[in-house]
Amino acid sequence: MAQVLAIVPAAGLDAVLVAVELALESARRGRVSVEHVLNVLARLNAVPVPESAATALQVSTPPRANTERYDSLRTGTVTVNTEEADHA
Repeated sequence: MAQVLAIVPAAGLDAVLVAVELALESARRGRVSVEHVLNVLARLNAVPVPESAATALQVSTPPRANTERYDSLRTGTVTVNTEEADHA
C-alpha cells in the first residue's frame, strides 16, 4: 500500500482517502489493489460526458468504402467509383 501513499502528493489526501473508501466498499473480502484505487481515483476525476445533441439532420448520401479516392486526391484527379470494395 506504499504505492497508494505515493499517489497522495499528486492527487491530494482527501481524494485518495475517498478513492480507498470506495474501493474497500466494492472489494471482495476487504482486499484492494493499487490498480483498483487508481481506477476509482481516475473515475472520480474524469470529465463528465457531454449530453448528446438531438438533431434532425439526415445523411443525404451513404458513406462508401472507397480507398482509391485517397490515391486520386494525391494525384489531383478525382474519380467517382460507385462500387463497394469486396474485401473481408
